[in-house]
Amino acid sequence: MSQIEIIKIVASILALAIAIIGHEIMHGYIAYRYGDSTAKNLGRLSINPIVHVDLVGTILLPAILYITGAPFLFGWAKPVPINMNTVIRNGGYNGAIAVALAGITYNLILATLMATIYPLFAQPTTLFSAFIAIFIAQSVMINVVLAVFNLWPIPPLDGSLALRYIAEKFKWRSFVEFYDKIYPYGMIILFAILFIPQLSRILFMPVDWILKIILF
Repeated sequence: MSQIEIIKIVASILALAIAIIGHEIMHGYIAYRYGDSTAKNLGRLSINPIVHVDLVGTILLPAILYITGAPFLFGWAKPVPINMNTVIRNGGYNGAIAVALAGITYNLILATLMATIYPLFAQPTTLFSAFIAIFIAQSVMINVVLAVFNLWPIPPLDGSLALRYIAEKFKWRSFVEFYDKIYPYGMIILFAILFIPQLSRILFMPVDWILKIILF
């Protein structure tokens, strides 16, 4: 394995870790701002990666994607525990929606920041500068992919939770009941989509649209 291949692997792992761990911390942090200290009390607002590792989402899925030569890496960290009743009591359903979308917001902001500074490192001259360039490029891609992925309206992804709280806010009872019925099957639906290339390609199409916008 060449030095550049090792650098790419390490840079990609670091970019993925920062993307998915930050995503989860932001859920807990925004919930904390609405009075829910559950994540803080359990030490889940920590940047220590060990407390956020999920066997499937943090290790197995990214490894499978890398081994199979997928065009990008993504995954998820262990969900941060949140008492949404406390959030809703203090911030209403708008607070719940904000908590649900906090991770996606983090990913899009981080991707935009990385895309802004990428031209400064686009022509590396040393191994270290190559590492920085690859890290930034991977950060842009991974964070956009995570944002789009989490916006899918499939339980338990953030997009589905935001939709459910929007439905609660406007009292769309039938919509809430529908989501509650399919929730137990969400992971099955999700993995089925991920491993059907034609379908996942369609649902990931917004990735290209967002990249074109933030990369000018």
